[in-house]
Amino acid sequence: MGDFHTPVLLNESIDYLITNKSGIYFDGTLGFGGHSSKILDTINSDGLLVSTDVDLDAFNYSKSKFEKIQNMKLYNFNFSKIKIIAKLESIKAFSGIFADLGISSHQIDDPASGFTFRQEAELDLRMNKTIKLTAAEIVNTFAEDEISNIIFKYGEERKSRKIAKKICEKRKVSPIKTTINLSEIISEIVPERFLSKTLSRVFQALRIYINQELEVLKKFLDDSVDLLAEGGMIVVLTYHSLEDRIVKEKFKYESLSCVCPKDYPVCQCNKEQRLKIITRKPVYPTAEEISHNRRARSAKLRAAVRV
Repeated sequence: MGDFHTPVLLNESIDYLITNKSGIYFDGTLGFGGHSSKILDTINSDGLLVSTDVDLDAFNYSKSKFEKIQNMKLYNFNFSKIKIIAKLESIKAFSGIFADLGISSHQIDDPASGFTFRQEAELDLRMNKTIKLTAAEIVNTFAEDEISNIIFKYGEERKSRKIAKKICEKRKVSPIKTTINLSEIISEIVPERFLSKTLSRVFQALRIYINQELEVLKKFLDDSVDLLAEGGMIVVLTYHSLEDRIVKEKFKYESLSCVCPKDYPVCQCNKEQRLKIITRKPVYPTAEEISHNRRARSAKLRAAVRV
């Protein structure tokens, strides 16, 4: 499964991340081990890598892949559990923290994962299969305005109301059970030339809502800054504007030493600057990388250092 997943901005990520080859590092999005492998190749044998992933397929694959590695710890947790993992490992601070927020090629391409709208699969979209709520439940039971709001808020889709209305009309006739069922409903109201982008936005919106991805990201970033050692780097890869905005704003907030209104003559907030932004503008994949891995085209890398 991992053979066809190509890690994005691999060299750039590691170049920013590794500041101490004997340090302790955290990979919050283990996946099929692309970035983790590169981290292990870069750090010394007395360094330590702690990696985690909530996706059980990815975790089991990587558990087998890295079973003989002595300086690595693996967890089948969401990356927002970074503080719990640190406690379990008696780690006070990490030398570097990394997260690649994209879904893997395996999740996109494997119908059984339920993330693709191009092939027939159950309408699921759960990263963690222990979560009760599925995409099928949303489109079949949620009120029309709730569906519309989800698609607009998390997919930034302008036709959200029309799509939600059509979904509610169709489900009265027959339950919407599969990815193709939903795709065909949307194709009735969206022109062919816009269909792929619209489907991507709708499926993204449902996935983000189900997995609470934005809330989880905010918690991960808050806890990561708390756990980052002085001089340690936090590196995050984002793939859409909603998550990128969260990372950008968090880095900016933590880089400020005062957040008082400008008309205050003296600072009263007593805020502490905790990060220095390293990437004033995000790092993008090169044209060469995109030519070899089209799914890298929307990636942005942001990095900051703990002060």
